[in-house]
Amino acid sequence: MNHILPEALYFLRHRRSHPPKTLTGPGPDRHELMNLLTLAARVPDHGKLEPWRFVVLERATLDRLAPELARSVADQGGDAAAVEKARSAFASPLIVAVVSSPVRDAKVPEWEQFLSAGNVCLSLVNAALAAGFGAAWLTGPAAQPDFARAHLGVTGEERIVGLIHIGTRSAAEIPDRPRPDVAAKTVFL
Repeated sequence: MNHILPEALYFLRHRRSHPPKTLTGPGPDRHELMNLLTLAARVPDHGKLEPWRFVVLERATLDRLAPELARSVADQGGDAAAVEKARSAFASPLIVAVVSSPVRDAKVPEWEQFLSAGNVCLSLVNAALAAGFGAAWLTGPAAQPDFARAHLGVTGEERIVGLIHIGTRSAAEIPDRPRPDVAAKTVFL
């Protein structure tokens, strides 16, 4: 039986993140977003622990947090350019914070759980791209523990693994970045 999915292979070969500065509104509505999150949650998860969760930052929240993030960067000694970059980090129509939320388990080490959360990030980007949106996986100062605890509801051992920016793709073509020389990074034993 042939299980090859040429469309999926084409998508993976040509998938391209869209820098947040190229995204415009609208982003996905709540129904569309819940579908994307459902797809994103289909990742390897040793022990079925679901060691991650989502914090959705909608436009009103992003507008409220942008000056807080800029102030946080300034308070940590950031120069004017860093402060402005932090202020603009929340310009996307929608951001989903993927939070690593480890579960104490004797069989599944925390690093495996963290990788599962990383898989959620890539799956969410790919789901958004496949649904016709633009998307990118970033971190930055908003993912730092102090800001995340104060403003994004991150607690205890949790960490922000990624801030997934989602919106409408720009009409302008985005140039691809150089890709790795896979042969140079591969060893066969």
